[in-house]
Amino acid sequence: MEWLFITFDPLDMTHWEEVANNYFFLAAMGLLFLEFCRYTWQSRLSWQLAGDTLTNFVTLAMFIGLNLFVAAAYVTVFFVVYEHFSLMQIEITVASIIACVILADLAYYWEHRFVHRTGIGWATHTVHHSSPHFNISVAYRFGPLDGIFPLFFHLPLAALGFHPFLIFFAEMFVQLYQTALHTEAVRRLPRPIEWFMNTPSHHRVHHGSNPEYLDKNYGGIFIIWDRMFGTFAEEKAPVTYGLVTPVNSINPLVVFFHGFGRLARKAANAGSFANALRYLVLPPDWTHRPESEVIR
Repeated sequence: MEWLFITFDPLDMTHWEEVANNYFFLAAMGLLFLEFCRYTWQSRLSWQLAGDTLTNFVTLAMFIGLNLFVAAAYVTVFFVVYEHFSLMQIEITVASIIACVILADLAYYWEHRFVHRTGIGWATHTVHHSSPHFNISVAYRFGPLDGIFPLFFHLPLAALGFHPFLIFFAEMFVQLYQTALHTEAVRRLPRPIEWFMNTPSHHRVHHGSNPEYLDKNYGGIFIIWDRMFGTFAEEKAPVTYGLVTPVNSINPLVVFFHGFGRLARKAANAGSFANALRYLVLPPDWTHRPESEVIR
């Protein structure tokens, strides 16, 4: 078991992260081409689908542009906590990489649950769920603040003593695994895998607007978190992708900002400052007027 304690330089993490991102993106584009071939074979290819796919990558570009302004601050906060407030400083080994990935996945579960179950979180994350299609390009559909909320849930890993570069690598690993789940081509995997790991079937449920699928299957790599915390749902009925209240647009600006527009309209019509605040922090299906239609 000595291999578990082979040590690595923190810069190795940044190198691996860059290489993994680059090669994975090339592989993802290859898979997207195959998915479009599949759409063509099934007579499902349309201009709307093509436009929606283009919108996915435009929102990605807008997300990256916005995050250029916060990236330095994001990294700085992790290093300040790691260097001045951590309980210890854990050496980067195979064992600590595995531990960090598992803990990062647990942190991702709670972050993901947070952005689904708070108004401000859903205002940005709704962008990712707004596509009525499900293919690997949808994984690149991001909202304006999607790069902010991970800070609050992954920062405790730096306080535990994991090096920031290792944390960023673990975040990337979870994200790339999630990206690969965005496909209809893979139906079900062997039962033990479906029980313990997140799979395309489980993630299709997560993207469903069917009432029985709403706010289910938050896990990144491991679906076991959902089974433990009561948010698991199995894919049974055909999945209807998209939002309960669809955006009905492939305009990237409309898609990118629609969540905050909806939230602002709710707050403006809240009737009181207290209710306006509740729309920010309570679940997106909360309303101060129970008789009115819930927009989410």
